[in-house]
Amino acid sequence: MTDMEVITTHINADFDSLGSMIAAKKLYPEAVLVFPGSQEKSLRRFFLESVLYTVPFEKLKRIDLASVTRLILVDIRQWDRIGRFQQVVDDPDVEVHVYDHHPPTDRDIMGDVEVYKPYGASVTLMVELLQERSIALTPEEATILMLGIYEDTGSLTFSSTTVNDLKAAAHLLECGADLNAVSNLITPELTQEQVAILNELIQTRKVFAVRGVDVNIAEASADGYVGDLAVLVHKLKDMENLNVLFVLARMENRIFFVARSRISEVDVGALAREFGGGGHPTAASATVKDLTLFQVRERLLVLLNQHLEPKDEKEKVRDHMSYPVKAMTVDQTILEAAEILNRYNINSLPILEGETVRGILTRQIVEKAAYHGLKEQKVSEVMSTDFVTLSPEDPLRKAQDVLLKGGQRFIPVLEGDKLSGLLSRTDMLRSIARSLPAPHRDPSAEDEAVPGRERRVARLMRERIPAQAFQMLREFGEIAESIGIHAYLVGGVVRDCLLRRDNLDIDIVVEGDGLLFAQKLCDRYKARKRSHERFGTARVIFPDGFRIDVATARLEYYDKPASLPNVEWSSLKLDLFRRDFTMNTLAVRLDPERFGELVDFFGGEKDIKDKVVRVIQNLSFVEDPTRIYRALRFSERFEFTLGHQTRTLMQSAIQLGLPEQLDGRRLMGELKLILHEPRAREILERMQELDLLRVIHPDLVLNKRLRAILENAGQVSSWFRLLYLDIPWEEWLFNLLCLLALLDDQATEEVRKRLAVVGKRLTGILGAKAEGEKVLKKMAVGGRDLKPGQVYRWLHPLPIEVLLYLMTKTSREKTRKAVSLYITKLRSVTVSVTGADLQEMGYKPGPRYKEILEKVMDAKLNGHVTDRTTEKEWIMRHFPSEEGVPGSR
Repeated sequence: MTDMEVITTHINADFDSLGSMIAAKKLYPEAVLVFPGSQEKSLRRFFLESVLYTVPFEKLKRIDLASVTRLILVDIRQWDRIGRFQQVVDDPDVEVHVYDHHPPTDRDIMGDVEVYKPYGASVTLMVELLQERSIALTPEEATILMLGIYEDTGSLTFSSTTVNDLKAAAHLLECGADLNAVSNLITPELTQEQVAILNELIQTRKVFAVRGVDVNIAEASADGYVGDLAVLVHKLKDMENLNVLFVLARMENRIFFVARSRISEVDVGALAREFGGGGHPTAASATVKDLTLFQVRERLLVLLNQHLEPKDEKEKVRDHMSYPVKAMTVDQTILEAAEILNRYNINSLPILEGETVRGILTRQIVEKAAYHGLKEQKVSEVMSTDFVTLSPEDPLRKAQDVLLKGGQRFIPVLEGDKLSGLLSRTDMLRSIARSLPAPHRDPSAEDEAVPGRERRVARLMRERIPAQAFQMLREFGEIAESIGIHAYLVGGVVRDCLLRRDNLDIDIVVEGDGLLFAQKLCDRYKARKRSHERFGTARVIFPDGFRIDVATARLEYYDKPASLPNVEWSSLKLDLFRRDFTMNTLAVRLDPERFGELVDFFGGEKDIKDKVVRVIQNLSFVEDPTRIYRALRFSERFEFTLGHQTRTLMQSAIQLGLPEQLDGRRLMGELKLILHEPRAREILERMQELDLLRVIHPDLVLNKRLRAILENAGQVSSWFRLLYLDIPWEEWLFNLLCLLALLDDQATEEVRKRLAVVGKRLTGILGAKAEGEKVLKKMAVGGRDLKPGQVYRWLHPLPIEVLLYLMTKTSREKTRKAVSLYITKLRSVTVSVTGADLQEMGYKPGPRYKEILEKVMDAKLNGHVTDRTTEKEWIMRHFPSEEGVPGSR
């Protein structure tokens, strides 16, 4: 008996199985390739029709199972799906190696070697192993492996597709994979029989509401076997935009069960295993014998009810309530109530006596009481005392009848007798809205929002955030939980994750004591912090220089338009409400149980998908006119449009003159951010359209000449960056000089005062603008006779930003070349001779040294000297020594 190594896979093998087996053969060159049973029709067609590759497979009947010493399983680890090889896996003398991407089950084989990675295809993990060992693939082999990835990931569009699948596909393409061949085999034209089956599935599809989830079940029958049922299921799912689809097809005395799911609530892999099949939570299949279509469907519905947790029991009041709560005491007045409702933009208040809720008060009651002259009356005189309360652990369904059918506008949420939150009609309606089916959904969108459930964005975070920082976010959630508070990742980093953009500005908002949380981070990571007690914020700086910002959840209100806000501690919801635009109101939970869950109170995710910049509330620009500039900046950076209402509100704020009321430093801050943007020119054009440039200076207008200068600025900055010179510069300052290019010295000084420019460097550069323009005039007069030494003396005192500005502004090619020569060559020229050399040569120390060294520099710049020796010779010729012959001492 000869020892034998065998590579095999699951019965009903597909292209992922085939590709994984081919890859395994490269890792185990002595092993024999054997299918354990039948293959899918598409794979059988590949063997019959493909001329790409002659695959050396052995027939199962020719394998002596007793001679198998090593069994290599790919794309499978369930013992009941490997056919006759079940007899081998329990033999202690057989070494079992397992390579799989399917989720673990209780029927998994325990291997001596196990490689499991939750990728979209098993081929992906095999490609990674080949890359690690530098094993080459032929173009034919790469094509077969690419078939596996494309089939199991829906041509890289299924939600189960990972970054690793894309990287593996890219590697295979580099190896010469033929995408035309892949396309022909993956997406063949439907046969007449397949069209008939698809039509029957469309006609028989029914929707079953199971535990609050819409489940689609479609059925079909055929006398003979019709292949590629999975392709038909995929087509039906996309045609009807279905989140959950089960297809049951009777063919050849068997029921073929194929399922697809886009939502985490329905794990179709687990359901398929109940029928003897398997797969992923998102895609699975099974073959059922000895049951009718009716029996399979009825059993499926029973299993669905068992697998899905009732939605109305799972949703708790604590998941939707607002906290902490703004409240009043019974002895406060109606006038005070009106001020609080307006200040915090809320519509109702609980009324307390001590810590006990005695009543509730709404805006309508307050307005009517004020209308009747009762402003000085106590709120206890008009509050409602007949009201319902709930506890945080009550199911959400308890609140529905009270809020949606009764007259109560909000429900106080009590822990014992203590007020811990409130649930409003808005909270209730938002919960219902999330449970409605989405009318449109891109089936290829990863981690897409799921109707009725919070979206998980952990995968997106893992893609866009470095591994170390991602792990730290998990640890932040654990630290917050350990001290009884909630921590959230918020702001631009969340927005940019959804936009697939890199952003390492980590902002954490804490519902609780943010400063305590920051101190815990310092203790854990040996970091240091800078705190601002008044705002409850801290910057935590880690030993490697990485930094994050921590803030206590807070709300802001404004005493007058364009003023700085007053700050009070609040809840996450109210903290996000104070932000500028809906796209910046997104947060991600960091607590371990719900890590990666997206929190979206204000529709920010939808606005990102729709590419719209939208304010959260109608007084946004009135309260803070800097948001006008931010709206323009974000719309150009992301190529978004301004929402219609947002643009109208912006124009109204501009007409009211609110930007003119901005403090100069705040306006300067926004202008600096704009001039940092790659599309700064486009933003300035939008500012011109909205008459915003005059806020900086009345004479600042984008005319034809200034547009030409700004266009040149882009070319000059690109030229300078490509030089890779070790010269520090600030591009935004260069852009600012170009923006002010047509303003005279007096107007430039007025801009400096309007923008409250302070700081030696910034004021110095703005002052140097006038000096630079004088140099331009000198150069124009000098014409063709400009010598390098003269150019050096004129340009050397000027900052690099001003030099680049001169190159941008001048229309004279001769001047531009002179400035370029200075930046690239003359600027770095130095004289070798020193004062010590002059003393040794017989020159007495004194003011003459400066004159001599300057003249030598001129000589070197103009090419008359080249090194120390020629410099000394030049000096001796042009500067006779006071002590006779230079050098005689």
